[in-house]
Amino acid sequence: MKTSHTPKLRATAIAFTFALALTGAAVLGGCSKNEPASLQPIEISRDTSCSLDGMTLMDYPGPKAQMQYDHGEPDFFCDTVEMFSIYLKPEQQQRVRAVFVQDMAQADWNNPVGHWIDAKTAFYVAGSKRLGSMGPTLASFASEADAGKFAAKEGGKVYRFQQITPDMVVLDGGVLKDQKM
Repeated sequence: MKTSHTPKLRATAIAFTFALALTGAAVLGGCSKNEPASLQPIEISRDTSCSLDGMTLMDYPGPKAQMQYDHGEPDFFCDTVEMFSIYLKPEQQQRVRAVFVQDMAQADWNNPVGHWIDAKTAFYVAGSKRLGSMGPTLASFASEADAGKFAAKEGGKVYRFQQITPDMVVLDGGVLKDQKM
């Protein structure tokens, strides 16, 4: 038996399904707007160890770093070189939401605590006389002027985050360059 209501019911069902889909998209779209605009750095403690080598961060000099992801725990690094070596790897699979380093114009080089800044807006000095936990490091600064002052005093060249390349952060421990071994 055919009724005249079938086309109206079909049109109503289609309209309802379309409205439901739009509502769902609006709700899901709203979820992403409720995410924090930016993540905050996590302060290190005596128990914080390097995600790469297990070294206790507070036991070593020089700038530290941390990477926060979409999911899971953040990674901490006892040296900025380690952080860049991981961040710049093409096989990096996790979506990085935030990267922080310490402003070494504010933090004590030998016992750096606090003074976290956005790594992507920081300035870095490569090739200075100052050593980090793993030897030569990239000293991090909030301002280009502070990085320039550090480079003038300690040697090295100032770079922006985007200028750091994988060949600048090779984690070979110097073995490949040691001609006496």
